[in-house]
Amino acid sequence: MSALQRDLMSKGLPPKGITSHMPEKKLPLGKSFAPLPWDEFFDSKTAVNIDGDQFNVYLKGSSGPVFFFLHGGGYSGLTWACLTSELNARCECRCVAPDLRCHGLSACANEDDLSTEQQIRDIGGIMRLLFHDNDNPVPVIVVGHSMGGALAAHAVHRDLEQINGVRIVGLVVIDVVEGSAMDALCGMTTYLRSRPAHFASEEEAIKWCLSSGTVRNSKAARVSMPTQVRKRDDGQYHWRINLLRSEPHWIGWFKGLSSTFLSCAPPKMLVLAGTDRLDKELMIGQMQGKFQTTLLPRVGHAVQEDSPDRLADELARFAVRYRLTVAKGGIQFNSPMC
Repeated sequence: MSALQRDLMSKGLPPKGITSHMPEKKLPLGKSFAPLPWDEFFDSKTAVNIDGDQFNVYLKGSSGPVFFFLHGGGYSGLTWACLTSELNARCECRCVAPDLRCHGLSACANEDDLSTEQQIRDIGGIMRLLFHDNDNPVPVIVVGHSMGGALAAHAVHRDLEQINGVRIVGLVVIDVVEGSAMDALCGMTTYLRSRPAHFASEEEAIKWCLSSGTVRNSKAARVSMPTQVRKRDDGQYHWRINLLRSEPHWIGWFKGLSSTFLSCAPPKMLVLAGTDRLDKELMIGQMQGKFQTTLLPRVGHAVQEDSPDRLADELARFAVRYRLTVAKGGIQFNSPMC
């Protein structure tokens, strides 16, 4: 059983059959829930204009291959904040983390169209505007979590290879497998309706994020959670995106994901939270050596937030193994935890 089905970890993929919140965890007295600023983790951010739509993009690093990060449904580019700091310390790289359509600080005329096709166009447009002036094609490793993992596979398979100035050299999909994702969809509506509708402050949102077990890392929650809510005229902080309105697109994100992932040409890695079942197609592909599988135990669905150091180890190992980058300063990666 996947982490998606075991825990209330995702803003996009709840466990099957959930009808109420899990018991809240007691948090230590005196613990800070104050939001952390984005610039403690990234070097800069920029607004990318695509046909009048504004996409916010966080950037870190100045040399090496680009890790292009795609967040899951309901998250934002800041879900990668802690990870990028860890990754940049391990290998020579640049990190690019956009807020996708209807997420974070991005603002689009049509925020209801979260279809795979539209989001692939968005992703391709962001890449073109960021990299098109580069004389030499920029080596890009596309990394996606949950919905973003599905988008990463679909995008690499369909369009990204055709972008001038970009050379896709790797694909990493984090904690999303077609069978488990499709099974989890039937409980998504119930889960989304079970969450608090609003919060009195960003601090209250962060506190809920940690006490509910949605994220287990306080630092990650303090930088990521504030971009998932937005203050409205009533003075309350409501969810930035109404994920229930994206329901028409849920199946399109995940249907056919296994075959799409396997058909992508660049080196591939599938990162899973704990143990998960691979469907027959993925099992055969794994036995044939078509991709690498990495298991990170004792983390929830938000792998990049719960354990940014261990995930950074795996991403750095992946990039170094395929000679896409070099390790920094002879750093010793952490040993995988059993």
